[in-house]
Amino acid sequence: METDRRARPLPASPTSKEHTNMEAVLSPVEPGRRHVAQAPAAITAVNLTRRFGEGDTSVHALRGVSLGVASGQLTAVMGPSGSGKSTLMHILAGLDRPSGGSVEIAGTEITTLGDKQLTRLRREHIGFIFQFFNLLPMLTAEENVLLPMELAGVKPDPAWVKELTAKVGLSERLSHRPSELSGGQQQRVAVARALLSRPTVMFADEPTGNLDSTTSAEILELLRDAVSSFGQTTVMVTHDAHAAAIADRILFLADGRIVKDLGPSNAGQILVAMEEVSAL
Repeated sequence: METDRRARPLPASPTSKEHTNMEAVLSPVEPGRRHVAQAPAAITAVNLTRRFGEGDTSVHALRGVSLGVASGQLTAVMGPSGSGKSTLMHILAGLDRPSGGSVEIAGTEITTLGDKQLTRLRREHIGFIFQFFNLLPMLTAEENVLLPMELAGVKPDPAWVKELTAKVGLSERLSHRPSELSGGQQQRVAVARALLSRPTVMFADEPTGNLDSTTSAEILELLRDAVSSFGQTTVMVTHDAHAAAIADRILFLADGRIVKDLGPSNAGQILVAMEEVSAL
């Protein structure tokens, strides 16, 4: 079994700017309240389209979306129901294929990869946090954290496992099964599982959608800390303005297009932006 010896990414500072009714988000942005330096793109997507069905009944979920996700930053994706935000995240993460356009992760064009190549890329470069945790009930917290790397045939660095589980507050709960953990503790297991391989990008799909407000705040603090402490590039889909307020950048989708791009913003500013987007 191979030992994981990849170096941990260094933290990078965030970037920001506001663009309205834009088709692409590739240009540098002016400083926001949190100082954010320009960073190279961990993901580059160009002219993404996604159509479901054919003919008059077809649905266009994405309509020519282009963007770059900066390394070492947390990018939130928001929009009304049906705007295409979940479809965009699934395509960026290699869980779905676009009808047109390209996605590059860590220098690899992923839309042309075969299934085996894509599975390997996801294991090596992508971490995923789900709204409903997706833990295996028969495994302990520690076994759930280690499972993806075991399936990949990679032995994690024990010192990193210890550091990571302590960082997410699981040191005393590693022998417990999911049924013996609270919702917040289960999501901490999911966060540790996503971070263990030190992925190029971590995706979070409504990570606080199934949690109470107090626990949500704790998980959001954990996600922000992963960016600040480990330089972990993160893309989070959320409908919650308070969740998006931890981001370095907030993209708003409507009708399958990016229509607004904000830098660091508070919950009130994000709610105003959502109202503007919903009115489009």
